[in-house]
Amino acid sequence: MKFLDLAKVYIRSGGGGGGCVSFRREKFIEYGGPDGGDGGKGGSVWAEAVHGLNTLIDFRYQQHFFARNGQPGKGQQRTGKDGDDIILRVPVGTEILDEDEETVIADLTEVGQRVQLARGGNGGFGNLHFKSSTNQAPRRANPGQEGVERTLWLRLKLIADVGLLGLPNAGKSTFLAATSNARPKIADYPFTTLHPNLGVVGVDNVEFVVADIPGLIAGAHEGRGIGDRFLGHVERCAVLLHLVDGTSETVAEDYQTIITELEAYGGHLADKPRVTVLNKVDALDEDQREEAAQALRDASGGSVMLMSGVAREGVTEVLRALRSQIDADRLRHKPVEEAQVWQP
Repeated sequence: MKFLDLAKVYIRSGGGGGGCVSFRREKFIEYGGPDGGDGGKGGSVWAEAVHGLNTLIDFRYQQHFFARNGQPGKGQQRTGKDGDDIILRVPVGTEILDEDEETVIADLTEVGQRVQLARGGNGGFGNLHFKSSTNQAPRRANPGQEGVERTLWLRLKLIADVGLLGLPNAGKSTFLAATSNARPKIADYPFTTLHPNLGVVGVDNVEFVVADIPGLIAGAHEGRGIGDRFLGHVERCAVLLHLVDGTSETVAEDYQTIITELEAYGGHLADKPRVTVLNKVDALDEDQREEAAQALRDASGGSVMLMSGVAREGVTEVLRALRSQIDADRLRHKPVEEAQVWQP
């Protein structure tokens, strides 16, 4: 299944059915009078966040969603049938934007959350509605209200607790594969990861979700490389894990490149809590480790952790540091297995 995080859709609610002009005509009944019914209401268009989806790929193959019109009213005071609603089922974390791609209409962050995107038109009144003491035989009826037509954008921002950041080949996918059941593509060339990956990580009987996004390069905010279009997937994270390749000869410059891109992206992303880690330390000796770690401390102005995703060195300590930064309500506690009591 291909990952898709941006889709354009065209929606239209149903128009209301027209009212009916009708008079009662029955044998042996001298006074009939108006009996035209009202038109049915048009169907509305809704969006609902559902469980089990993590991509907008369904909206690549179907972009048009038109609700049915309401049926017109009929004689004998019969109201027309309402049009059926249409529900756009989207993943949790989907933003619904107006056609300008800037105005946020709704942000669906919880399962079951719904929002009405286009309201169906009301049905028109039949001539029965206009009957009065001074107008006992009205010959007028209202037409149904027209539906609403809109062009919208759906933008997915993954719901994750930890977001991985770093240059290409910094070891982000290796870390995700070593700590979770996710199996992202891993290779020795840049931009191996072309779309975000999610993995559930567990430490000390607590689980949280980690999002791996494609690597950033200098000038990503200007569209270089894959660009910064995937940074939206880490906007909702509680903490960012910044991995720096310890085998690089420019550790400080690599760190500053990512920070510059975060500041250029905006959205308070650069102000989020971060855990800075020097990765791939299994390829360094003690002197090289200390030299690279000191250079990274000077560049970041804070503490630096050492880790090797391949050798699993320091991985548990990094996970515990991430756990301490995540809000308590985000953590998913594993059920404690009850001790099995032997019985004869």
